Amino acid sequence: MNFPWLLLILLTPLIGIGLMFLPTKSFPFKTQTIAIYSSAITLVFVLAVLLQFDTSSNALTQFDVNFTWIPIFGINFHLGITGLSLVLVALTAVLTPIVILATQHEHKNRSKEYLIWILLVEASAIAVFMARDLFLFYVMFEAMLIPIFFLVGRFGGERRNFAALKFILFGLAGGLIMLAALIWLYFVTATQLGRGTFSISALTNELNLNTWTERWLFLGFFIAFALKAPMVPGHTWLPDTAEQATPGTSTMLIGILDKVGTFGMMAILLPIFPNASREFAPVIIGFAVFGILYGALVAIAQKDMKRTFAYISISHFGFIVMGIFSFTTIGMIGAIVYMVAHGISTAGLFLTAGYLIKQKNSSLISSFGGVTKAAPSLTGIFLIACLASIALPGMAGFVAEFMVLTGTFQKYQGAAIISTSGIILAAIYMLWLYQRVFTGPENKESKSIIDLDKKQIWILSPIIGLSVLFGFWPAPIIKISTPVVEFTMNQVDAKDPAPLFPKVGQE
Repeated sequence: MNFPWLLLILLTPLIGIGLMFLPTKSFPFKTQTIAIYSSAITLVFVLAVLLQFDTSSNALTQFDVNFTWIPIFGINFHLGITGLSLVLVALTAVLTPIVILATQHEHKNRSKEYLIWILLVEASAIAVFMARDLFLFYVMFEAMLIPIFFLVGRFGGERRNFAALKFILFGLAGGLIMLAALIWLYFVTATQLGRGTFSISALTNELNLNTWTERWLFLGFFIAFALKAPMVPGHTWLPDTAEQATPGTSTMLIGILDKVGTFGMMAILLPIFPNASREFAPVIIGFAVFGILYGALVAIAQKDMKRTFAYISISHFGFIVMGIFSFTTIGMIGAIVYMVAHGISTAGLFLTAGYLIKQKNSSLISSFGGVTKAAPSLTGIFLIACLASIALPGMAGFVAEFMVLTGTFQKYQGAAIISTSGIILAAIYMLWLYQRVFTGPENKESKSIIDLDKKQIWILSPIIGLSVLFGFWPAPIIKISTPVVEFTMNQVDAKDPAPLFPKVGQE
């Protein structure tokens, strides 16, 4: 049996939570220390898997851990890593310790509870990204709602109870639709294969659905993933949740957990329901383009920083979905790069703005002005996060956006051309926000803003470093993602269009 790296990755944050409940007399480490070390060790284990991952292997999944869980229903506790899941697990492992360190002085009276929920978010996200049994995926898909619900409801703003309730209702609605589709799929496999199974590999390779059934099953899963992403029109829970949540919670939610929706589209929808995926692709791309423009336009009109960031993310998720359903290699790889770039830039925006919001106890844009005079270091880091968010060349977002638009243009020229206006709108909403908060006349209350200290700068520096690194050198993400994208393209029977211009010497 191979060394159970994936089990260690999953269990490490859970062990950290367990250690927090030990009496302080018998275990002298503080809860913050335990949380930091457990998340750091998780990152080390993920890096170990990353270094051993074989991009030349013909196997779709690697480092598999598979145990019988509920044999009467053919359910296994099966973990496995693909290029897509490895990239997102790595993103989770990187952002979690940064969030813990950046928010370690918040919630002093309830830091233990806060850190427990943060580590549970990490564990549930990792479990979803590594699950190779559809029942296990569903359980973790639903379980991840719980820590975010308590993080918003217990630590959020004045309307936190409303936001937490809206979040959980939308999440449960999507989960209920998925559960109905999951049960239906189970009985279909029992009839067709002679055994009920939730194995994603078996569903991908052995199942042959009729057109009518595949369409409805596809829609059941797609609605759940679209609500999670979120896609317009099922997006309304995100701005309210982001506005009331703490910056650390919003980073975990939007930077990591919302990727579960787009992950599910690429890892589950396309391989298991290839015909329906091709059939619905034009409609989905239409919704994605609408989401790009709608999210950008509404972001311009926002008066609250956190709501602005939420609508920016809605626009960005439109690009990701468009890349996935472009059914081109460059578009789908671009969507994966976009997931990483968006997670990094989102962390930069929320965590940097969080230092401002905490000092003024307000996230209203009008509460600030001329902050650059009092906090030049904070201003500089926020500006870099802004530029990363609007996909400036040299940032990871530019590589992702360019690949998505190029891949989409190969098959859906109109959608790609219209979507480019989202780039212009992005510059408007982001730079205008920066101008109102950091430049111009200094607000009287802004004079009391305290700048980042050296420790806080060091905490945020990995976010900036990774955004620039992948902007100039996206090769690692592309190399890891290529095998799973090629497999998915083969499953949906999609081929890249011929080049628009022939090579030199060809006619």
